[in-house]
Amino acid sequence: MADPKDPRHYEESFKRQIVRLYENGEPAREIKDEYDISHSTLHRWVQGIRNSGSTKAADNRTPEQNELIELRKRNRQLEMEVDVSEQAALIFARK
Repeated sequence: MADPKDPRHYEESFKRQIVRLYENGEPAREIKDEYDISHSTLHRWVQGIRNSGSTKAADNRTPEQNELIELRKRNRQLEMEVDVSEQAALIFARK
């Protein structure tokens, strides 16, 4: 099984080939064993192809999930700006 700290990256064509095998009746267990893919990965690819025609996570998110991701990014950016401002204030206070 793959190391979670070093995730694998698969080509889109490979993902589509695996989904085709599954949809043509190949048992999930055989696909997982032969290609060393986890059950959740196989399920995510199949659901992605069925829902949006894509295996990319960004194409399969709800608007709420996209909004949450954007809000988290914005929050991190604002936290960094606050940290920089605090450091600058300390430097100017010393002078």
